[in-house]
Amino acid sequence: MHDLRGTYVHRGDTERLRRRFRRWIIAGGAVAVALAAGRRPMVLDARADSARPSVLNGSVARVATIADRLQAADTARRATQRLQRWNRIYTFSRRWMVDTELARAIHDAALEAGLDPELGFRLVNVESQFKEHATSGVGAAGLTQVMLPTARYYEPKITKEKLYNRETNLRIGFKYLRDLIDEHHGNVKLALLTYNRGGQAVQNELSLGLDPSNGYDRKVMRGYVGSARVRLSSARSDD
Repeated sequence: MHDLRGTYVHRGDTERLRRRFRRWIIAGGAVAVALAAGRRPMVLDARADSARPSVLNGSVARVATIADRLQAADTARRATQRLQRWNRIYTFSRRWMVDTELARAIHDAALEAGLDPELGFRLVNVESQFKEHATSGVGAAGLTQVMLPTARYYEPKITKEKLYNRETNLRIGFKYLRDLIDEHHGNVKLALLTYNRGGQAVQNELSLGLDPSNGYDRKVMRGYVGSARVRLSSARSDD
């Protein structure tokens, strides 16, 4: 076999190897630069580019579907809350034999004050028998029989006439009872007695070791098994 080193054939093979080696170096350098820049090397594949729009459209469609489902679930939840609220109102209306609007006002005002609506209805029944313009011999007014000085503690500019407004009277009366329950650390009996008799009279008898009950607390709470505090219902705002 002839030694071809130094011949044209050998020189041509050598040149081809050099060109191939240079291409490898250039390609390797491009990959290294891309990796150093934190980017994936670009792949010249038409199929990858053509697949991107469909993938993107699929993702958008899935997000839209999830959003629709969440909105539908929220709508259903609100509808359920409205239905439950009105079921409670109708039940109170039938039980206490009052019109639906008055039952709604008592129910919502009690929740707004953080009271169990059952306790609110019981208080109004004993205080005024659901008569909006009831007035006691000592001047207590309206559904919850609030005294004007007490009302002015909550709303300084209120007048006696405004105490006969249904919403106003319930708001102030229930807020007053809520505060008394808190002052007595959840003791509904003492709160009711203070509401009826006044704080000084109740404290005087307690300091003497006596039971301050005059029967008012038993009259309001007879058979009551509810809670002294309830959370605000989100159904309150759904009319």
